[in-house]
Amino acid sequence: MEHIHPERFKRFVERHGGNYKVRSFTCWEHFLCLAFGQLAFRESLREVVTCLNARPDLLYHLGFRGPVRRSTLAEAGEQRGWRLYADLGAWLLAKAQRLYADEKLEADWAGAAYALDATVIDLCLSVFPWADFRSTKAGVKLLTQLSLRGNIPACVIITPARWHEIIALDWLTLEPGALYLFDRGFLDFARLHRLAQTPAFFIIRAKRNLDFVRHQSRPVTGPGVRSDQTIRLGGFYARRAYPDQLRRIHYFDADTARHLWFLTNHPRLPALAVAKLYKRRWQVELFFKWIKQHLQIKVFYGTSENAVKTQIWVAMSVFALLAIVKKQLQLPQSLHEISQVLSLNLLEKIPLDQLLMKTSAQKLDDSNRNQLTFNYL
Repeated sequence: MEHIHPERFKRFVERHGGNYKVRSFTCWEHFLCLAFGQLAFRESLREVVTCLNARPDLLYHLGFRGPVRRSTLAEAGEQRGWRLYADLGAWLLAKAQRLYADEKLEADWAGAAYALDATVIDLCLSVFPWADFRSTKAGVKLLTQLSLRGNIPACVIITPARWHEIIALDWLTLEPGALYLFDRGFLDFARLHRLAQTPAFFIIRAKRNLDFVRHQSRPVTGPGVRSDQTIRLGGFYARRAYPDQLRRIHYFDADTARHLWFLTNHPRLPALAVAKLYKRRWQVELFFKWIKQHLQIKVFYGTSENAVKTQIWVAMSVFALLAIVKKQLQLPQSLHEISQVLSLNLLEKIPLDQLLMKTSAQKLDDSNRNQLTFNYL
């Protein structure tokens, strides 16, 4: 928790009036409870409160003014605005992203590279009626812009599950000179043309039945590259939405025996580098899998929209804190291993470097050990 500066957190609280008319249970205490639940893998408020109150001698040093009550914690989740924790999570993610800014990418891409995608967090329709998705399902959608240098989210947007992920391109602050990777769900030529005018670059999967006119065929270089063409879109509405030239690259993936077609507006990037960079888009899928398996975003502590969004943003904050600790201490363990070790020592005052640094086991020399030898008859 020392990676969160108290003055910074105080600014977020004052910006959103989080402690307005609050007398006993502050926003910091609320955040500590939810972060403890994430790191300790607790699935209910009762479990969080029971575990915290089991060590009352340590609560004051953690920042609690008194015992934690389940009713107070539940009321805070319903009434405290989630935007406070959204600002905190965004600040921590930006801090982690800066630490991983020197990570290398395939094809020696020098600029920033992002993968955009969305995942649905399923909810029960009878318990969360405000999050209606389909006739028998409820859920919220997590739109994520993942920085491929360190696989840290640069932007997270929570929307209703019925909204299409293409709207993320309307809300994101595009970075000039950056590279954006999309799957076919983001194929909207008007929005892609607006991205290209930023100016930024994109790589997106093309559909097989794409209507286009070939203007030029480039020399094919690199294993798996079947063609590299300069094209213009053929359809009337598509050409009006994207009037400029594009590159269409046909690549055969020998590992999966699949033919893939890519569209990009980068004029000089080698065709093989395009395929290698697009392969990194899978990191955003792995990120979604990781947070669903190792963070508490499938079982929620409250049923209101505010409680759900608050818990998701606290989970993003915990993910950023784990990434910051891993980078600053240069830990060889994965984030999952770090979280497992922390879950057993959350209320212990042990320096993180002593707790998490691996020590190699020393092999004992049998010839010099001072131990009696037993002979079995």
